[in-house]
Amino acid sequence: MRLILYSKPGCHLCEGLQEKLEQIESIKFQLEVRDITQHDDWFQAYQYEVPVLFKVHPLGNNSADVASSPLEQLPRPSPRCTVAQLEQMLQKYLQSDGSK
Repeated sequence: MRLILYSKPGCHLCEGLQEKLEQIESIKFQLEVRDITQHDDWFQAYQYEVPVLFKVHPLGNNSADVASSPLEQLPRPSPRCTVAQLEQMLQKYLQSDGSK
């Protein structure tokens, strides 16, 4: 299971969400953090929306090929949510994946 977090430097909401995601131990996933200031298309798409979290739907058996995999945007959790609340939200949205 892979998650992609679109973020930007100095964004306290982004940093807070990343810290909480890194504390989750009961759900196995790889977290890729993408700095939107590094790519113009990412910046144009997410400059007013960060943090933005996506679930990667792997195509076939090659789950490493993220570039061509479809992405599903997950709802942004409240900055006040606890790690446990974030974990519950992820379990809800990642259930359909089967590779928890």
